[in-house]
Amino acid sequence: MTQQSIATSDKLDGAVLKVAGVVVLGAIMSILDVTVVSVALPTFQREFDATYAEVAWTMTAYTLALATVIPLSGWAADRFGTKRLYMVALALFTIGSGMCATADTIGQLIGFRVLQGLGGGMLMPLGMTIMTRAAGPHRIGRLMAVLGIPMLLGPIGGPILGGWLIDTASWHWIFLINLPIGAVGLVYAAWALPKDAPEPSESFDFLGMLMLSPGLALFLYGISTLPETGTVTDAEVWVPMLIGAALVIGFVLYSFKPRHPLLDLRLFANRNLTVATVTLFVFIIAFMGAGLLFPSYFLQIHGESTLTAGLLMAPQGIGAMVTMPIAGMLADRVPVGRTVPFALALIAVGFFSFTQVDANTSYWLLCGSLFVMGLGMGGTMMPVMTSALKTLQSHDVARGSTLVNIIQQIGGSVGAAVMSVILTNELNGSRPIPGATDPSGNPVTEAGLAIAVQQQPELLQQFPVEPSLIERGLDFAADSFATTFWVGFVLVLATFIPAAFLPRRREPSHLLDDQPEKAAVPVALH
Repeated sequence: MTQQSIATSDKLDGAVLKVAGVVVLGAIMSILDVTVVSVALPTFQREFDATYAEVAWTMTAYTLALATVIPLSGWAADRFGTKRLYMVALALFTIGSGMCATADTIGQLIGFRVLQGLGGGMLMPLGMTIMTRAAGPHRIGRLMAVLGIPMLLGPIGGPILGGWLIDTASWHWIFLINLPIGAVGLVYAAWALPKDAPEPSESFDFLGMLMLSPGLALFLYGISTLPETGTVTDAEVWVPMLIGAALVIGFVLYSFKPRHPLLDLRLFANRNLTVATVTLFVFIIAFMGAGLLFPSYFLQIHGESTLTAGLLMAPQGIGAMVTMPIAGMLADRVPVGRTVPFALALIAVGFFSFTQVDANTSYWLLCGSLFVMGLGMGGTMMPVMTSALKTLQSHDVARGSTLVNIIQQIGGSVGAAVMSVILTNELNGSRPIPGATDPSGNPVTEAGLAIAVQQQPELLQQFPVEPSLIERGLDFAADSFATTFWVGFVLVLATFIPAAFLPRRREPSHLLDDQPEKAAVPVALH
């Protein structure tokens, strides 16, 4: 079979799925790692005798490393080749995981997380590039649906896996588990991915790197500090955000001058890419930001264990698995502008239930709502990404993937920070308990004590109070969650605005127009 016929075939043959398997394995490692570590923060506090602000840096350092390295991915993929770079990224992530497991201090753990992030940051944009080139224009939707599985299941499987490993073994295993997976991934990549055909003619944009990577890192640092300080007026928040924003704006103004900028903003001349990235940005702020609070509601209001909270989130993943393959096939045949609004409507319907939560909301209602939201998720994220990349020229795919991943990273960080600040400020409005203070000397509120008692009933011996106070505190805390979910619900509705401009007519893909051989290489060599 010829290269062209393979690349334009509607069916996903074994050779394409073999390439997809490599990418999905790397994506699972990278995405699961974020959510697995998130449930280990209380354990890190206890093991390293550290404050929450200190252990939170194990998450923040990883995020900042991602933001720093993602802009380099597009240039590096063209310069060194996607296979070579993907294996280097996978090796960095695996080595970083092993080093994290050896950490003796919280400082060491934070440093090793940076190394992990440098590798993990390249896995997703490189994976999207590899799969887009492998698929050809007629099957991008289906392959992007395959890549979407770990992206949607990571936030669900992570808490379950992390809770189980910590309960049955130790915190070290949330990192050690990556070693055999990484080793298998490296061998698999060496066998399955095609030989590289790099384009070393492009010069590296050093000036752009000096502006964009530090700018993104500083901006996201400021945002990441927002939940801790609770206000944007704190110097630790606005100073790095302002400097970071100035550097990013400087890069935007500069990026149109060099022939090969670090991040090619000229790609936004493609209407599909622009509309899709705006839709994706608003959607991720809304859903990913509020989505992080769903497990917290089960943990803090209902007093469930980490493992149980993760299992209660499973209906969302099941719903996504139902619709994602269907949405992938439709994205290859039907304009996404005709399908995504219906998927967003499902998300909005399911999300509305969480705006009505109280301390006794039925699990049947919440799990049913999560399933409906999952159905919508499966028909939203990956079709929008498909629309963003489908009409790009093949030599622009790596840089387009980089743009989409940066948008995801910034949107996720903004959403998580905004929702955390809103929830924290709402909870802080609870009535303080007279004469009661925590070990740091801060007053204990009714909502704060009620949430703590849900996880540690023995605290009632330290703070003997009437049961009615705990009930009142739980009701207030549940109302605080409901208010925060209202903000997320409004943002989901706002996503309908850019989604209305998604393409409603079929447009030809240009992935094979300029370099048919290159686009088909990942398939044709196997």
